[in-house]
Amino acid sequence: MTAAPADPDRDHPPDLLGQTVVVIGGSSGIGLETARMARAHGADVVLAARDQDRLRHAGQQVDARSTVALDVTDIARVERFFEDLPEPIDHVMVTGPGPHYSSLADMDLAAARRDVGDRIVTTLAVARSGAARMRPPGTLLFIGGTGGRQAGVGLTLISAMTAALPALVASLAVELAPIRANLIAAGFVDTPLSASLLGDQLDARRAELRATLPIGRVVGPGDVAALAVHLMTNTALTGATYDIDGGQQLLSNRGGSR
Repeated sequence: MTAAPADPDRDHPPDLLGQTVVVIGGSSGIGLETARMARAHGADVVLAARDQDRLRHAGQQVDARSTVALDVTDIARVERFFEDLPEPIDHVMVTGPGPHYSSLADMDLAAARRDVGDRIVTTLAVARSGAARMRPPGTLLFIGGTGGRQAGVGLTLISAMTAALPALVASLAVELAPIRANLIAAGFVDTPLSASLLGDQLDARRAELRATLPIGRVVGPGDVAALAVHLMTNTALTGATYDIDGGQQLLSNRGGSR
């Protein structure tokens, strides 16, 4: 019998009481579940995302302190977003965009340039502007993936980002100390983003993972949220990458990302 996914609605210790958690990409999936769980641990939450309608609904679900429409690739807007937040804030989480699959022959190089540049520069911008408003020992949390750790056709950009982000976050942890920085590397997570990427293949993918993963079930956004809150509350953790994939990487010749 396998354990159930993390439940953000059960009783939790109020170990984030008096703290503020900012979630960029907080209108659905991992971001929304992290906000929900942070609230269950006593935190105030600020949600930011592009889609105003989803953002408004998400804010109501978690009783957010505030919601802000934000395109995180707009660097000047990111800077203003943090400047406008009332101090202090304690933790900032940024969910990542979907993976960019393309063979080299079919790759749109202009889109690839935007994808790589947006991901790296966005991380730097959030780290610089966010850390300036945070009080120690808060953490900057970024979401990456595990799928690019195996070489393969179509994985070129994913492999580059999978390798780059842990090194980037480790250096941020040193430069921004005593503010902490950590990276969550997720495998497949059953989110609306995964549904949009897989379409009618989603149910087959879920069934495959239930049959093959060591945990015997699919990883859900609540599982990632539980790890995120742990990284917020455990102040000894910084500069590291934490995998959460249900044991997917332990299976030979089986890759995959969120």
